Amino acid sequence: MAKKAINRLKVVLAEQGRTNKWLSEKLGKNTTTVSRWCTNEMQPSLETLTEIAEVLGVDVRELLVSTI
Repeated sequence: MAKKAINRLKVVLAEQGRTNKWLSEKLGKNTTTVSRWCTNEMQPSLETLTEIAEVLGVDVRELLVSTI
């Protein structure tokens, strides 16, 4: 049985009461791009992932799903 993909970015945004629009404004990115990250249609680059973690005030590892 396939394991359901969990999107940590979406979870962290929800935990902080933040929206995709808020994050897109903070990063200077298109809201559609952020939405696609949150739905796993595409993934941010490592550089952008680091920026996201900084804006959200979390360790970048919190945005990654463990493979263990």
